[in-house]
Amino acid sequence: MEDFVRFGSAEYVALLGLLLGMRGADFLSTWVATPQLVLEGNPLARKLGWRWGALVNVAVCLIFAAWPLSALVIATTSALVAARNFQSAWLMRTLGEEQYRDWYIQRLRETPLPLYLFCLLGQTLLVAAVGATLMLVAMTSAESTRAAKTRLFEDDRLVPFAVGLGIVAYAIAVVFYTSLALWRIRRSGG
Repeated sequence: MEDFVRFGSAEYVALLGLLLGMRGADFLSTWVATPQLVLEGNPLARKLGWRWGALVNVAVCLIFAAWPLSALVIATTSALVAARNFQSAWLMRTLGEEQYRDWYIQRLRETPLPLYLFCLLGQTLLVAAVGATLMLVAMTSAESTRAAKTRLFEDDRLVPFAVGLGIVAYAIAVVFYTSLALWRIRRSGG
C-alpha cells in the first residue's frame, strides 16, 4: 500500500477535497446538534471551541491528505460520525442542548446498566464486523488486473482496507466516547 502522495499532486488534491468534505460534514453535524458544544463527546473538541476546532481540522486535512491510508480512514470515520450526529440532531436542536442532556440522563437512570452496555456493544460490534470484513477481504484478495493506466492508487487493496479500518475506528470511537460520557454521568451522580 502506498505510503505518501506528493503535495499538490492530483492525488493529494483529491484526498484533501475528500477530507475537507467529510471533516466539514462532521463539523456541520456537530454544529446542528450542539451549537454551544454542550453535548460534544470529545473533551478536546469542546475545549478548542469552534474557531480553534476549525483551524485544527483544516491542519489535519492538509497534513493527512498526503497519506492515502490515513486520509481514507479519517474520511470514513468522519462521515459515519456525521451521519450519527445528524440522526439525532433534530431532537437535540428541538429540545435544546441542556434539556436533551437532562432527558438523556433520565433515560439512562431508568435503564439497567447491563442492558445499555449490551446494546452499545451489540451496535458497535456489528459495525466493526463490517469494517473488519472489508479489511480482511482487502488483505486476502488477489491483485486485480491493471487494465486502467491512470488510477488514484497503485494498490487496489488500499481503498477497501482503509474504509474498513475507518469503520472499525468509528465503532471504537463510539464505544470510547459513549463510555466516557457514561462514566462522567455516573461519577457525578447525574
